[in-house]
Amino acid sequence: MQQPRRRIRRHRRPVALGAATALVIAALATASSTLPLQSPASAGPAATAPLATGLGPCRIASSMGVQMSEGMPTRPGYARSTGRVRALNLMIDFPDAQGTEPAMDRLAEFFPQTTDWFRTSSYGRLTYIPEAPIHSWLRMPLPFEEYGIERGSPYEPGYRHLVQDIVAAADPRVDFDEYDLVNILVTPNAGPSALDTVLSVTFSGNDEAPLADGVPLSNTSFVYSRQDDGSGSYARTGYRVLPHENGHVFGLPDLYTLEGGGSVGHWDIMSEDWGANNDMLGWHKWKLGWLDNDQVSCAARPGTTDHVLEPLATRGGLKLAFVPLTAESGYAVEVRTQAGNDEAVCRPGVLIYKVSSDVDTGQGPVSVTDSTKDSPGCTRLPNVHAELSDAAFQPGDTFTDRANGIRISVLEKDEKGDYRVQVTRP
Repeated sequence: MQQPRRRIRRHRRPVALGAATALVIAALATASSTLPLQSPASAGPAATAPLATGLGPCRIASSMGVQMSEGMPTRPGYARSTGRVRALNLMIDFPDAQGTEPAMDRLAEFFPQTTDWFRTSSYGRLTYIPEAPIHSWLRMPLPFEEYGIERGSPYEPGYRHLVQDIVAAADPRVDFDEYDLVNILVTPNAGPSALDTVLSVTFSGNDEAPLADGVPLSNTSFVYSRQDDGSGSYARTGYRVLPHENGHVFGLPDLYTLEGGGSVGHWDIMSEDWGANNDMLGWHKWKLGWLDNDQVSCAARPGTTDHVLEPLATRGGLKLAFVPLTAESGYAVEVRTQAGNDEAVCRPGVLIYKVSSDVDTGQGPVSVTDSTKDSPGCTRLPNVHAELSDAAFQPGDTFTDRANGIRISVLEKDEKGDYRVQVTRP
């Protein structure tokens, strides 16, 4: 049975301390109008498309017993991922860790960058509207340590107590029922440095969370410390922990494992959110409703089929080919280039990865196939998994899954930058 509380744990990055901070002006929407919450469900076409489209075999199903599955449709309870999504941002501090800067400066570390990131990744299908009706720090009644928040802390009892105190402090000035999700931006001096222990966490689909204005705070992200690796890039990249955490609010699992980002590398922000900017996998974009069904090609029938794929970063066109293996797994094929949110791509080409809906968050539900195994990679950017940075296949390359009789060949790249890929299956 699926648990109503989903805790997404964040991993540690072993990097050197730096002093760069972001002091930018946030673009905030005014909270002058009310946007009623719609029923919580996966919001995109991928969740509701009929099997008559021919994509049925490629829409691998969510698995029972998996906390946060890569399958489709996304289970109810998460925030919608298309259209206007209103995000409530509350900045909090504590008696023993008082904010040392204006609360709105903390907000400006994440906006408008987070809004822009989602606009680019979703091709404009997600309008992320950040709001901060309270411009000052919300002081919690207890010292930080008394909430018992550590890496790996469950929702009970510490986070429940903290959320109750947040609601008590904010409710007189906030209409919680106007928002789709909540971001709690904690003063950076509360708790350990993110260089030592990453506390940032999301609780999503939690209908048993405390109520505020009649609605549970069921999709809430908490951001602690600063993800500053000392490279001088914090002003550009430090915000990216929030799109990662909000990815959980939309129903996406962690792609890193206990061993780090070796399964997916820097090819998805749900794998690595430190360092240079990166995008989401095409599978995630389809799952979130950012790709239409006619932008996905399903290679389910025996024989050989050709698929002309356009770069994932551009709007329109065929973006994803999927080769189902079982009802819960298959290979996804897409073209990645250094464009859009993909700043770190150093070897553009065709990315091939396996998606498994029966593998849980943080256990490797996605695994990228490396076209150049055991290579040192093509990037030297900090906090980018180097070995998989050159994973993309080039014209003339072929991936073979002998056990399942699958062969995926990259035939050519045309003058427009589109790639022709051939899939052969028994």
